[in-house]
Amino acid sequence: MLSRREKAVTFTGRTGKESSLGITLVELVIIVAIVATLAAIGVPAYNKYRNNANIVHAIADIRTVEHDIYIHEGYNAKLPDLLDDIGQGNLRDPWGNPYQYLNNATKKGKAKPRFDKLFKPLNSDFDLYSMGKDGQTESNLDKPVSLDDIVRALNGEFVGLASEY
Repeated sequence: MLSRREKAVTFTGRTGKESSLGITLVELVIIVAIVATLAAIGVPAYNKYRNNANIVHAIADIRTVEHDIYIHEGYNAKLPDLLDDIGQGNLRDPWGNPYQYLNNATKKGKAKPRFDKLFKPLNSDFDLYSMGKDGQTESNLDKPVSLDDIVRALNGEFVGLASEY
């Protein structure tokens, strides 16, 4: 009869003192496959999270600037002609682009007037928007480059993605 130690030697081919400290090529391939699978799942989810966070950030910035514009209007009885007039001229959206502003009464500002899909103006008081992730825009919201813009519409009743307006 074989002892327990002898059975282990005949079954594994190793004695108890011989142990592998490294990993085999098969184990390494399995580890790499698991990491690649987790990355393939995680990276798109993270990118979607970052994009949504940037959109929310831009909406909050537009609401803040809108508030500053209304304060300026309250003190001066007129809307500012430029964002510089309220100290927000250097404000950048989460994608690094300057916010666009146009006083619709004086037609002063760096922005173009914006129109909805029916070619109606988005606002009667002022336009304020971010050009979105791609940094490009057109006057009409139905253009593909405008769909990612964060716009203020209906005189402030709506602030969000142009594609959702």
